[in-house]
Amino acid sequence: MILLLGHTGYVGSAFARLLERGGHAYRGVSRRDVDYTDRAALTRLIAETRPTFLINAAGYIGKPNVDACELHKAECLAGNAVLPGMIREVCEAAGLPWGHVSSGCIYTGRRADGGGFTETDPPNFSFRTDNCSFYSGCKALGEECLQGSESTYLWRLRIPFNHEDSPRNYLSKLLRYQRLLDAENSISHLEEFVAACFECWQRRVPYGIYNVTNTGSVTTKQVTELIKKHLEPAKQFEFFESEATFMQTAAKTPRSNCVMDNSKLLATGINMSPVEDAIAASLKNWKKEAVG
Repeated sequence: MILLLGHTGYVGSAFARLLERGGHAYRGVSRRDVDYTDRAALTRLIAETRPTFLINAAGYIGKPNVDACELHKAECLAGNAVLPGMIREVCEAAGLPWGHVSSGCIYTGRRADGGGFTETDPPNFSFRTDNCSFYSGCKALGEECLQGSESTYLWRLRIPFNHEDSPRNYLSKLLRYQRLLDAENSISHLEEFVAACFECWQRRVPYGIYNVTNTGSVTTKQVTELIKKHLEPAKQFEFFESEATFMQTAAKTPRSNCVMDNSKLLATGINMSPVEDAIAASLKNWKKEAVG
């Protein structure tokens, strides 16, 4: 049986759908059900349910974006740094393997050699480098709390998207924002992400960190061209003149824009489709958000 923490969130609900479709026995838990941020409560939950694997899809995401984390620092630190460390301790005490949804936002740019960041590259967008948002800094601390764990998967998500219109969907954000920042990024198709994560457990691939992003990278302008090609041909997109202009007029904290290398994941035999193919497929099957 799989224990899924944060099953009502954007990523957690995608895990729940995957487990349901596959006929896997699981229990989805939200903080309304059980306060899994409490060590004793989580310990009791594990003892009662006796799962074979735990997935942590919980964390603190600022709404509508990471700027909100600058105002809610205690919640951000607790959800993204303290919680993963506590879950590790409880799971290790119970002898329970588990997987944690982390983020690629702990990087910025590319490696010095021009390649994408690998799992062995230290974060360059964190409190240690003093150049990050509070959210990114907390996510990097969360990874530090998991260093040395021998029975943990650490799955790095990067700018999730799929075919369903949602405030959390990267494609929806591009459609709704008045002006956009052109930047190059690796991104993750949501359903491919959760499938790859769960396949890590099913295949029993070695524990550790995995960049779970679609193969390749795209710029914002490339994505908008795909939107015009496959979804809204008449749509006009406006862009900021520079990142400096974006920071002065539209953002309160620096953004992570980075390219990541997913070759470690691919080497396990787990596939991620080319990023432009995944975007095009999502747009061709676009499902608008229900109103009312």
